Amino acid sequence: MSDPIRPEEIAPAASQPEASAAPAHRRDLLRAIAAAALAGSLSEEAAAQVHQHVAAAKPSQAVPYKLKFLNAHEFETIAVLSEIIIPGAGAAGAAPFIDLLSSNNPEFAARFTGGILWLDHECDQRFQTSFLAASAAQRAEVLDLIAYRKNRTPALGPGIEFFDLARRIASDAYFTSREGVKAIGFMGNAALPEFKVPQEVLDYVNKHSPV
Repeated sequence: MSDPIRPEEIAPAASQPEASAAPAHRRDLLRAIAAAALAGSLSEEAAAQVHQHVAAAKPSQAVPYKLKFLNAHEFETIAVLSEIIIPGAGAAGAAPFIDLLSSNNPEFAARFTGGILWLDHECDQRFQTSFLAASAAQRAEVLDLIAYRKNRTPALGPGIEFFDLARRIASDAYFTSREGVKAIGFMGNAALPEFKVPQEVLDYVNKHSPV
């Protein structure tokens, strides 16, 4: 699992809760973050808070993450699904990210546990196996159906809604981790020795300038 990005690295210090926040405050904070994630408006600062709480529960690589809500099967299913959605999301801690939010928000938890049940049921109907035990080709066959809203039918609707949520949260977890930030080349508030406009940009502007 990656080293988390501290909230103060991406947000003003004044906007951060005190490090000594009481457990009740932390639960309220994480419950609100989970609700925001369900609504599709999870901010970088909020995601950084989740990474921090996950890191606090797993102080070193030698200490395994202790599940807070999901069972082992659900946790591994989320880890595998996240890695399929975005290679690298597993190492970035997408599954602990989702488990922690699930432990603090019943609606968030129900969306994921229900989605996992749907995945397993669909794989059982098609291949007589669970999503985890299915082959890569079998997993792809199911995911290709629920990755696109145009495929919506009454039977596939719950799977499509679940995959949409899983894709969004896996993306939030990955792109707010150190691995994800590095992958997109974000440098943060760092001083540069010089700033040079790429030649192709200059050529484009010169070509299309009215002057």
